[in-house]
Amino acid sequence: MKLGLFTALFSDLTLDEVIERIRPLGIQAVELAAGNYGAPAHVHPDWINQPDKLAELRRKLDDAGLIISALGCGGNALHPAMGQQHADTQRRTILLAEKLGVSTVIDFSGCPGDSENAKYPNFVTVAWPPDYPEILKWQWEQRVIPFWCERAQFARDHGVRMALEMHPGFVVYSPETLLRLRAEAGANVGCNFDPSHLFWQGIDPCLAVRKLGDAIFHVHAKDTRVYESNARLNGVLDTKPYGDEANRSWMFRTVGFGHGPDFWNDFISTLSMVGYDGVISIEHEDSLMSVEDGLEKAAAFLNQILIRKKLAKMWWA
Repeated sequence: MKLGLFTALFSDLTLDEVIERIRPLGIQAVELAAGNYGAPAHVHPDWINQPDKLAELRRKLDDAGLIISALGCGGNALHPAMGQQHADTQRRTILLAEKLGVSTVIDFSGCPGDSENAKYPNFVTVAWPPDYPEILKWQWEQRVIPFWCERAQFARDHGVRMALEMHPGFVVYSPETLLRLRAEAGANVGCNFDPSHLFWQGIDPCLAVRKLGDAIFHVHAKDTRVYESNARLNGVLDTKPYGDEANRSWMFRTVGFGHGPDFWNDFISTLSMVGYDGVISIEHEDSLMSVEDGLEKAAAFLNQILIRKKLAKMWWA
């Protein structure tokens, strides 16, 4: 496995500056954001018609010994209002990935509204009152399955696979929902496995890895800390701002600050057991730690695990 970085955390820096920052950290791959909820970071979908830009990008990364693990366009292509715009960015990101020789595009599954006349997404989390399962049925049958069957085929035609991040707020948020969509849209749809979104739902990431197996296309390294004093009182469905750290039931943390080496060793070992040998891409969203400090700590923490794993593999070979 290779250590990577989702460069969106350095969106205010040039690619040259990013390379300079990460050179000492043992990072071998970069995941680049192409738009939607996040602004394009170091790559842009419009570059599908600018071969000079693509050539320059390849040259800089090649010179630095870096590969592109994936292009990201996290958005909501099923949104009642913004869906078409997000779907168009996704489509152009697939074409951009093809031109760059990148096999994986990361996105969210999206979430439709409750009807043809909806203005906002409607994320269903309960089975009663009966309105909710009716909404969910309509969403999957009329929006989710038709869109993703067509889009998965488009991606397949261009040599690209779609890695959907299991994220509450969208219709795919768990192994069960990911596999449901994969069964409909085909094996070209898999997941960008981010354990941070599973922890607070009560999902065991290592069990989820075993269940998903070869449906895992890409992996994010991000941690979560559940604060029992708040969670036991208010539960884990928390709508307070992420900046309200003292009162939230959970928050995203730098790798190692939510779960220690025992978990992360087991997680990476379990990924290896199911045949994953790709990139572990650091994503920083820890509001208690600066970008620089969080990245350095995460890289040092994960490098130790990956080096031990590599040495063990050599020993047993």
